[in-house]
Amino acid sequence: AGRGASLDGALCPQEIRKVVQALEQTAREILTLLQGVHQGAGFQDIPKKCQKAREHFGTVRTQLESLKTKFPADQYYRFHEHWRFVLQRLVFLAAFVVYLESETLVTREAVAEILGIEADRERGFHLDIEDYLSGVLILASELARLAVNSVTAGDYSRPLRISTFINELDSGFRLLNLKNDSLRKRYDGLKYDVKKIEEVVYDLSIRGLNKEAAVGAGGEK
Repeated sequence: AGRGASLDGALCPQEIRKVVQALEQTAREILTLLQGVHQGAGFQDIPKKCQKAREHFGTVRTQLESLKTKFPADQYYRFHEHWRFVLQRLVFLAAFVVYLESETLVTREAVAEILGIEADRERGFHLDIEDYLSGVLILASELARLAVNSVTAGDYSRPLRISTFINELDSGFRLLNLKNDSLRKRYDGLKYDVKKIEEVVYDLSIRGLNKEAAVGAGGEK
């Protein structure tokens, strides 16, 4: 009955907005939790923070499940603007968790799985490729910030690893022909993130701390 009622033209956007607001609140909670890694003691706590964040993604899946029932399945792009930004934010948060856990880039398929939605457009409510790419670009800004805060916390090897990761990401984006304006603008921001991280790495090298970091990293292996 809920599905039938929600297909009323006037009700649709209103019902969608309610769920989107709930999603935004959950996204804020996950972000608040993960922001803790920027604090000095936060590095020791990374696995625990990631585990808690993953628990919150259970709520996200339930909320997205509810969102799917608020509009006809074939009208995804008619209502896409309603949830586009929150979905990009959730992609970023999922990508940040995966990066903190394994220092790898999450795939679109893996994000879709974390969010409990489809990767393939033909299969219904899905993760649009541009929303995925936007979320990954938000991650780049967050990692630039993490590189700076790592130095403050005395973790000198992390900025070097972040630098490698961001440069690979930048190379990947260079291969894309970005037609979407907002995505293009966000990609322009990646240049500043790369530059910011390069400055951190350069500063470490001037102070001779990158050698210390390399020795530390070698020792860890």
